[in-house]
This record gives sequence, C-alpha cells and structure tokens, in this order.
Amino acid sequence: MSETSSDAVAVGTVTPPAPPPEAKENVSRVAVASLVGTTIEYYDFAVYGTAAALVLGPAFFPSGSSTVSTLAAFLTFAAAFLARPVGVVLFGTIGDRLGRKRALVTSLVLMGIATVGVGLLPTYDTVGVLAPVLLVALRLLQGVSMGGEWGGAVLLAAEHAPPGRRAVYASIPQIGALLGFLLSSAVILPTIAVAGRDGFADGAWRVPFLLSTLLIVVGFWVRTQVSESPVFRAETPGDRPAAPRFPLGALVKEYPGQLLLGIGSAVGGSAVYYLTIVYSLSYGPKALGMAQNTMLAAASVAAGITAAAVIPVARLADKVGRRPVIMTGAIGSTVWALPMFGSMGTGNGLVITGAFTVGLVLFILMFAPIAAFLPELFPARLRYTGASATFILANTLGGGFAPLVATWLNSQWKSPLVLGVYAGGLCLVSLLCVLALPETRDRDFAA
Repeated sequence: MSETSSDAVAVGTVTPPAPPPEAKENVSRVAVASLVGTTIEYYDFAVYGTAAALVLGPAFFPSGSSTVSTLAAFLTFAAAFLARPVGVVLFGTIGDRLGRKRALVTSLVLMGIATVGVGLLPTYDTVGVLAPVLLVALRLLQGVSMGGEWGGAVLLAAEHAPPGRRAVYASIPQIGALLGFLLSSAVILPTIAVAGRDGFADGAWRVPFLLSTLLIVVGFWVRTQVSESPVFRAETPGDRPAAPRFPLGALVKEYPGQLLLGIGSAVGGSAVYYLTIVYSLSYGPKALGMAQNTMLAAASVAAGITAAAVIPVARLADKVGRRPVIMTGAIGSTVWALPMFGSMGTGNGLVITGAFTVGLVLFILMFAPIAAFLPELFPARLRYTGASATFILANTLGGGFAPLVATWLNSQWKSPLVLGVYAGGLCLVSLLCVLALPETRDRDFAA
C-alpha cells in the first residue's frame, strides 16, 4: 500500500507513539489558548460585519441608493473571505513546516493590526476615494489572518486532546465563533445606547474596533504560554511528520476528493451562521422596518443559548461518530431554514429569537463535530493545510458571499423566505458531501 493510502486509512487500532514529557502539559491551558484567540478573531470579524450592516456603507461608500451602499460594504466583507485562501497557503505552510503555535501567534497579531487600523481610518468625507481603498486593504489583511486562525486553533486543541475526547477539545475553538459575536454585541449595543444611532454613525462605531487592542494583548500573552502540538513536536527531528515544501500542492494532488467533499460538508453551516449573525442585522431594519436592537438581541440570545450546546454535541460526536451528528444537523437545518428566516416576516422579537435559537442549535450539530471531522480527513504532515483549506473555502463560498448574495436575492424577491431557500439548499449540499465521506472518529491522529 502506498504512503498516501496508508495515511488516508489509518485507524485507532494503531497505537500512537508515546509523547515526550513536555506533551503532558495541562490540556486545559491549551484549550483556553485556542478559545481565547478564536474568540478575538471572530469578535473582530463580527464587529466589522455589524458595522457594515449599520454604518460603513454611507461612511465609506456614499451613494444615493442605500442598497448600493450596503452592497458595497458587504462586498468588502466578502473581500476578506477572498483573501482567506492566501492565509491558508501562508499559514498552512508555516503550520505544517514550522509549527502550529508559530502560525497561530502570527495570525493573531495580523488580525489585531488590521482591526485597530479600521477603527482609525478616515472616512470618505475626509480623504475621498482613499478611504474605501484603505478599508479594503485592511479587510484583506483580516482575511489573510483568518485563513490561518481556524486550522491552527483547532489543531492545537485536538492534537493535545486525551484519547476519546478529540471532538470535545477540537470543538472548543468553535465556541469562539459565538462568543466573539456575543462580545461584539456586548460592546456595540451599549455604545449605540450611549451615543445614539446618529452618534454611532458619526464616529462612535470606532469604539468596538479600538477596544480590540486589549483583547489582542491578552490573546497574545495566552498563546505564547502554551507548548507546541505534541503531534508536530518530536523528541528527535526524524520523528517529526515530514511536510512537503508546498503543502497545498501536495494536498490537491494526493487528497482531491477529501478536499472537495470536506469543503462541501461545511458550506451549509457557514451559510446559516453568516445569514443569521451578519445579514439579518441589516435585512431586518432596512427591509422589514424592525428596530435594530430587536435583531441584535434576537441573534445574541440565540447565539448565547447555542454556545452552551457546543460541548454536549461534541461529546455525542465522540461517542457515536462525527457523521451521524453532522448529518442530523444538516437534515434539520435544511428543513428548518424556511421557518427560521421566514420568522422575520412576523416582526415579533420573541418569535424571531425562538426561530433563530432552534436554527442555531441545529447549526451546532454541524458546526461542533466538523472541527474534528475535517482535520481527521488528512495526515499529520498536511493536516494544518487540509483543515484550513476545507473550512476556510467552505466559509468563503457559504459564508463570505452569503450577505452579498442575500442582498441581491432580496432585491429581486421581497420575502425573507428566499433566505431559507438559499441556506436550506446549501445545507442539503453539506448532507450529500458528508454521506460521501467515511467516518473518522477512530483515525490515528499521529499517523
């Protein structure tokens, strides 16, 4: 059997080599480092997404049409996703060749520079066309950073995980996606309350961006305190998994099926998340006349409740396997997408909150186990690049363009139900892709 084939089918019956003494580091510290960093990264992205929905269009892309301004702001949101594959190449190479920890610390610093930079930017009224140019440049830098963040955070936790608990530890960074949004709401809502909607648009929108400075300092300190992944680190250099000079090229050549199906398996969850957390905050007030605070509160309550479900769902995936849990979530999300987004048509905050909560719980059935499922599709020498490429490209296709596509769809069909058709269709794609992939719960992570 070839080296490639043995990588792909290695199972838990193979006993991994004993880790070096340093690998016995308290895995709780590693889990916290993964969670803190991912929370910060998603906070930065959520702050931009919310600001794009509320004020960035008029501030940086003034136009006589509110739809055009919003589309332009969401286009810069999508631009960061287009830059993520660059981050996959850059940080995948660093993570597979030089170490997971080094890649993670670098990605965090880049995200901090970009986010604080957005908060300091002059608007179009001050410097003209230079303002949107600088905004797009900083968004591209954010995207490059995010391209390396997720894969590294998940691997740092999963490769330190005790036996039989890989899905639990890999899912901990997934909580950061929800906590980051909650943290951004916890800053944005009081800022709007104090400054008022006009004051927020006039300049108070900068506050959430600038406050990320404190978070970056904390995250940097936490991440520099943890050790390298025991799967990457070895007692002797010869024991270390040999990564090729260009990991992405090797990944495409050796594992094209896993790469494409892995992307498809995560695309539906990405669409549900970004349509709920980002696009609804713009669509509800502008298209349906709802109060901004109503939509923020509905999404925040749903995200808070859902965050508590991540670990229980991951425990289930460790017991019964990744595929059954993910497929249950994909089926549920496909069915629930129409009533979930259709609930916005009622204009009732309680109804929307309930519908969003059910929808995000179903989303978690896909989102929590995927953190272990995607890395387990690839061998250790390509795992950082493989996990990053599948998840990030799924995020780009399913999430990055979701607000842009949804804005266009709603300009053609004046109904929130069209969002359900869009999200439900992508969840169906995820279901079919997971069906085509093998169960990975018993894969040997050290192979």
